[in-house]
Amino acid sequence: MGLMNLAEVVPVLACPRCRSPLTEDGGGFRCSSESCALAAPAAFPLAARWPALVDFDHSVLDRAQLPALADGSGRRRRLPTDRIAARLRSWWKPRNEVAARNVEALLDMFRDAQPFVLVVGGGTIGNGVEALYAGNRARVAAFDIYGSPQVQFIADAHDIPLASGSVDAVLVQAVLEHVLEPDRVVAEIHRVLRPEGLVYAETPFLQPVHAGAYDFTRFTSSGHRFLFRKFEEISAGPVAGPGSQLLASVDHLIRGLLRSELAGKLARGLFLWMRYLDRLVPTMYAMDDASAYYFLGRRSERQLSPREIVAYYRGAQQATPKGV
Repeated sequence: MGLMNLAEVVPVLACPRCRSPLTEDGGGFRCSSESCALAAPAAFPLAARWPALVDFDHSVLDRAQLPALADGSGRRRRLPTDRIAARLRSWWKPRNEVAARNVEALLDMFRDAQPFVLVVGGGTIGNGVEALYAGNRARVAAFDIYGSPQVQFIADAHDIPLASGSVDAVLVQAVLEHVLEPDRVVAEIHRVLRPEGLVYAETPFLQPVHAGAYDFTRFTSSGHRFLFRKFEEISAGPVAGPGSQLLASVDHLIRGLLRSELAGKLARGLFLWMRYLDRLVPTMYAMDDASAYYFLGRRSERQLSPREIVAYYRGAQQATPKGV
C-alpha cells in the first residue's frame, strides 16, 4: 500500500492539545471536545490541501506561515547552483545502506502483517528508506512542518496529532536535531506507539549545521541511547564514521574559505575517498567519532537507569570518574 490517503489516517487523528478525536470542519479540522480551545471552527485550517494540525499557541510554527508551509517555500530558497548540486548528489552522498538494512529488519519483524508506520519529518523520502514506501509491506502515514506529496498533514513533532497507541512503528530519520525538545518528541513517539511497537531513528553527532535556524542539537552514542531510554534496544551503532564526518568538515571548510556552497560540494567530490576510510575504523573507535548514529528499538514500560546509561558506553576510551 505504501503512503496512505488522508481519509485512511483520519480515524486516528487526535487534538495535539487534549488528545480528543478530531472532527472535519469545512475542509479543515477541529477538536471534538467542546471544552478544548481548539474546538473552535477552523482551529486546524487547510494549507492548500494539507490540514495544519498544529497547536500554534505552543509551536515554533506560525499560522501566518501557512501559505509558505503549503508549498515548502518556507524552506531554504533555491539557488542557481542547486541544479548542479543535485546532479552531484548521488556522487557525494551515496545510498544509506545502514538505513536500508535496518528498514528491512524492521519490516521483517512484522512478518506477514502490514504495519501502520508513522514517518516523522517525512516531507521527503529519506535516503535508504525507500522500501518502506514500496509495494504492500506497510501502510505509511507521514507529516512534516510543510506540505509535500509525501505527507498527509502538517504537524509539529512536539505534539503529534495521533491517538495514543495507534501506530505499529515510527521512523524518525535526521529529524531530532531539528526540534527544540528532543526528549518531548521521543516521549510523543513512545505515546503513539502500540505496546511492543518499534522505532527506527537516525540522528547526527559530528555534523555541520544544516537547515540553518532549524538545527539545534547533536548526540553522542550514549546520549542517543539515553534519549530512547524507554525503549528496549534491538540494535544501534554508527550510520557513518570518522571518514564521513571529516569529509563533511572539508566541505564546510572550503565553502567558508571561498564563500561558496558549490565550491564546498566540489571539494567533497574531490575528497570522496575519505568516506571509504570508515571501513577501516573498528566500530568501538567509530562510536567516539561518528557522523551519525542509528537506534532500532522496541517500546517498553521500563526505563534505563542513570547507571545503566553510563555502563552502556561502547567507545574506545576508558574513562575514570572524576574524584576517583
